[in-house]
Amino acid sequence: MLTYWNSALPSTSSTTIQGTNTPVPYFSLQHIRYRSSSGSRPSKFIVVAQNPAAMQQKLTIPNKHGEKLVGVLHETGSEKLVVLCHGFRSTKEYDIMANLAAALENEGISAFRFDFSGNGESEGSFHFGNYKSEADDLRSVVEYFTGVNRTTVVVLGHSKGGDCVLLYASMYHDIPAVVNISGRYDLKRGIEERFGKNIWERLKKDGYIDVKTKNDGNYRVTEESMTERLNTNIHEACLSIDESCRVLTVHGSADEVIPIEDAKEIAKLVPNHYLKIVEGANHGYTSHQAELVSSVLPFVKECMQ
Repeated sequence: MLTYWNSALPSTSSTTIQGTNTPVPYFSLQHIRYRSSSGSRPSKFIVVAQNPAAMQQKLTIPNKHGEKLVGVLHETGSEKLVVLCHGFRSTKEYDIMANLAAALENEGISAFRFDFSGNGESEGSFHFGNYKSEADDLRSVVEYFTGVNRTTVVVLGHSKGGDCVLLYASMYHDIPAVVNISGRYDLKRGIEERFGKNIWERLKKDGYIDVKTKNDGNYRVTEESMTERLNTNIHEACLSIDESCRVLTVHGSADEVIPIEDAKEIAKLVPNHYLKIVEGANHGYTSHQAELVSSVLPFVKECMQ
C-alpha cells in the first residue's frame, strides 16, 4: 500500500500482477518480468526495457578532477532526460537504478545512470562521506549533457544518492525537479549503528579505521572524511532549494537503515514537496520494486511536460 502526503500528482490507472498483491500502473505493466522462486511471491522484480526505438550506450564523462565517470545512457531520442545517482558503496547496476532507468526508457524518457568516482567502473579512489564531491560529480554529468544540447529535468538518487541530489539542488539551482528515494536527513545518525559505539575513540586514536565487509570489499574511514559527513547539513540544504524546484521523497515504512522520520523532516523543510510512503518497504525496496517504480513514474512524467 502507498501512503501519500501532499500528493497533487496525476492519478494513474492500475491493475494487479497475478500471484501478487502489487498494484502496477498500466503504463508499465507490460514491461514487468518476475523470476519465479518457491512460494507464491516472486523473489525479484525486473523492469525489462522494451522500447524498440531506444538504445543503451556506455558513456564516459570526466569530472572536475579529470577522473572518468562511467555511465549507461538509456537513449530514447528525447531531448529531456533523468540522471540517476546510486547510494553508499553501490553502483549504477543496483536494482533500483537499473529498474527505474528501464521503466523510464519504456516511457520514452531518456535516462542516465552512472557510477560516482571511486565506485563501480568509474575512476578515482573510494572515500567515505564525500557528499560535496559526489554533488560535484553530478554537476559534471549535468554540464556534459547541457553541452550536447540535452536538458536534465530530474535528478534522482537513492539513499546517499538522495542526499546528493538534494545537495545539488541547493547548490546549483538549475534543475526543475528532484526525486529523493530514502535519503538521510540527519547525517549524525547511523554512524554508531554501522561502525560501533567506539568509533569516535578509534578515529581519535589512529586517525582512521579499516572496515571489512562480506559483500562489497573493504574500505577506510578517516577522521577527515567522518568530519566531512558530520558537517554536511541536509537541513540547511533543504531550506536552500528553490521554491520552483519540485521535490518528491519516497521512503519505505519498514526502512531498517534510515528511519521514516527522516523523510518527514525533509518534507517539512522543502517548500515544493511531495512525500510518498511505501508501506512495508525496506531500505532497498527488496520486495517493493513495483511500488517504487509506480511511485516515481507519474511524478517524472508530469515534470517532463
